[in-house]
Amino acid sequence: MVAPDHADRSGAPARRLAFVATEDWFFASHFLPMARRAVAMGLDVVVIARVRAHRAAIEATGAKVVALEAERASLNPMGAGYAAGQLAAILKALKPDIVHCIALRAILIGGTAAAMAGIPARIFAVTGLGLIGARNDRIGRTGRLALKALIRGPLATRRTRFLFENPSDALALGLDPSDGTVTIVGGAGIDPALYAPRPLPPAPPLKVAVVSRMLWSKGIDLAVEATRLARAEGAAVELSLVGAPDPDNRKSITEADLRSWSREGVAWHGPSADVPAVWADHHVACLPSRGGEGLPRSLLEAAACGRACLTTDVPGCRDLIRDGTEGFVVPPDDAAALAAALTRLAADPALVASMGAAAHHRIETGGYTEEAVAEATGRLWRSLLDG
Repeated sequence: MVAPDHADRSGAPARRLAFVATEDWFFASHFLPMARRAVAMGLDVVVIARVRAHRAAIEATGAKVVALEAERASLNPMGAGYAAGQLAAILKALKPDIVHCIALRAILIGGTAAAMAGIPARIFAVTGLGLIGARNDRIGRTGRLALKALIRGPLATRRTRFLFENPSDALALGLDPSDGTVTIVGGAGIDPALYAPRPLPPAPPLKVAVVSRMLWSKGIDLAVEATRLARAEGAAVELSLVGAPDPDNRKSITEADLRSWSREGVAWHGPSADVPAVWADHHVACLPSRGGEGLPRSLLEAAACGRACLTTDVPGCRDLIRDGTEGFVVPPDDAAALAAALTRLAADPALVASMGAAAHHRIETGGYTEEAVAEATGRLWRSLLDG
């Protein structure tokens, strides 16, 4: 059901903001603070997404939820076109002042629907370029060119604004990060009160965790191989994998692979509802991503908890973690370099502690908190409403 119009305290109709996301779980895990900020600004907030189990969490912010059935994994243009038609009908009924589309598929469907519904004020929030950002072959280059042509061409208006989580993604799509239409934010932001530093556990061994969806693109296999190599060199290293496979993602790791690694001494724990407790029991966060990231929440959470971070030289990861300061940044797809970093950290507990302290400081002062991200996004909404 489409949300009805309502008025603000002055009696004038409230300005309406419509978020478009692929999944309710994705919005609930990353963007509830943004919804709360919009509600606090007096906006009538609607979240349009495929609804499964997170309607109540979203509605608790004061936002309304409208269901849109659009398969995230589907690459069928007809399916995307049908979803855009459905969404256009919803937008015509809602008449939002701004359509805020989160992630690439929502941008393509939402931008098309906003054009069909005649809504010029659009925000395209790019949360990473996914596979087309990670691939450097002809398919990746062609995909980036097509995406650039769409979101800067027929899907854009003079009142379209772009949100990126790292400047490299803006440049990849032909946008100048310093341009007035582009805003760079610290990912979805982190709550430093919730993700607070705790004392490091005893060592040895060096306890390392990958907290992520279990995807090949996240480099889970590289973390496993690097642990094998570090152990072969005599380093006392334990690796935990915390997260679930994603059946809607073509790059998902199977449960069979995860259970096989567990038999080799790598602990797969499945997803956790208490990520701060995970970091309380580990020394180091590892995310050996192959690319396509925006700004990984896994690293944001670990850094806020005061944990050294080991990651790869890809957009998003390298923007948060500086090599030798908050952790180590190694080349992507290089298990040997990852193993060397693990071995060094296992031999130097003082370095692990100092890098963790630097990581926490970066979150608090570098624009990566929920408050900083919400403030920047709120200014963007206000500029479109007042323009």
